[in-house]
Amino acid sequence: MTDPHSATTPPPQAAASAGAAPRAGSAGGAGGHPRHGLDEVIHAPVRFSIVATLAAADKAEFAFVRDTVEVSDSVLSRQVAVLEKAGYVAVTKGYVGKRPRTWLSLTRDGRTAFAAHCQALRAIAGGGG
Repeated sequence: MTDPHSATTPPPQAAASAGAAPRAGSAGGAGGHPRHGLDEVIHAPVRFSIVATLAAADKAEFAFVRDTVEVSDSVLSRQVAVLEKAGYVAVTKGYVGKRPRTWLSLTRDGRTAFAAHCQALRAIAGGGG
């Protein structure tokens, strides 16, 4: 099983042969294809959208992210739990007046992983790295 806290998770076939995922643009692996730099935690469309939304701010309210990504509370909550477990998102709870609020923010590891993931996508699309 791969470590959910690693910055990149190799595809199953690469994990069996390589042990660890080479970074995008590295010479590791057979041919060093940039797809090996994709982060499986971030790559899922809803999680990618969440991380992209959070990358634009220091922190964002749960409801703002939910509305921006256009998902339900339960879907956002489940996907944020995956990102939090990976160490990519920090969840802070508090109050505004008497109303409970939840804020989400990218951790330093989350920002690093997102940048590497975007770099790998650009390299795959032919836009350089």
